[in-house]
Amino acid sequence: MKVLAVDPGDKRLGLAISDPTGTISRPLCVIEHEARAMDAQKIVKIAEQESVRLIVIGWALDSEGEVGYRARKSKRLADAVQDLTDVPVRMWDESGTTQAAIQSRIDMGVGRKNRQGHLDDVAASILLQDFLIANEELVRKED
Repeated sequence: MKVLAVDPGDKRLGLAISDPTGTISRPLCVIEHEARAMDAQKIVKIAEQESVRLIVIGWALDSEGEVGYRARKSKRLADAVQDLTDVPVRMWDESGTTQAAIQSRIDMGVGRKNRQGHLDDVAASILLQDFLIANEELVRKED
């Protein structure tokens, strides 16, 4: 099953996509945040173009696993996306994905000066890979 993941942010939304088998994720693109309704339309359009069968939207839960302000914003985006498509939308904890994206650049030997810039699509790819691993049976069963 092909899956699209969204890492929502205040300025940008990172998107990642899986391969058709739902095994590997890769960064797809970055969308500049405009308004929830417009962002949802762009996400749905990309989902249709990519023929995905599931959309995963990240939400940052707090250290106790509770839903806070940022997670509620992500949930509202997920609801707006779901209102525009029949493709199922699921929430997934995205806590730590940006730090993991930064660490991946460090691990690749990218110098501090060259680590500047957005990591939204890389964070979305990490979020998606985490989802794919944790939900392997669901993703493979649907294929």
